[in-house]
Amino acid sequence: MLIARYPREQWDAHANLGEMARFWLSRHLMFRELSVAIEEIAAQFRAGRLPPIEFTRQFVPRLQFLLNQLNVHHQIEDLHYFPIFRAADTELARGFDVLEGDHHHIHVDMARTAETANVLLRALQAGGDPLRRASDNYADASGALLKGLLRHLDDEEDLIVPLILDRGEEALGVAHHGG
Repeated sequence: MLIARYPREQWDAHANLGEMARFWLSRHLMFRELSVAIEEIAAQFRAGRLPPIEFTRQFVPRLQFLLNQLNVHHQIEDLHYFPIFRAADTELARGFDVLEGDHHHIHVDMARTAETANVLLRALQAGGDPLRRASDNYADASGALLKGLLRHLDDEEDLIVPLILDRGEEALGVAHHGG
């Protein structure tokens, strides 16, 4: 496997890590950081350290942004990058099948997270048991999303970045050109 030839520790310094790969990795980092920030906001609210109005102000735009950006990111990967990478190395086809399957599961988890977040936001007015139940349900849904997403990002990077380092963005047809 290419990951054995190109371990993560070597990626940043490698000459073939071009603009496309750096941008793509920066998007993955943003998804990781934003997911952790959203989880922290929810945890502070659940612990009573964040009032409902402040929770809503911080939580809603971040969650909407994360879910929207993940959707766009996966569309670009599924429709553009994955077919290019799959064609470049047919031995990796099974890996791309798994990644596409992950996208499906992540989107199911995204929908459940959005649904439970909406119930939680509506329950803010009710308080008490309905709010606790809604908060617990959201925590379960977002926890599943975060766990699957973080694993998926690592798996995706471990498959794609070594291929880019091995072949180069230009040869693969994914290099960014111009300003």
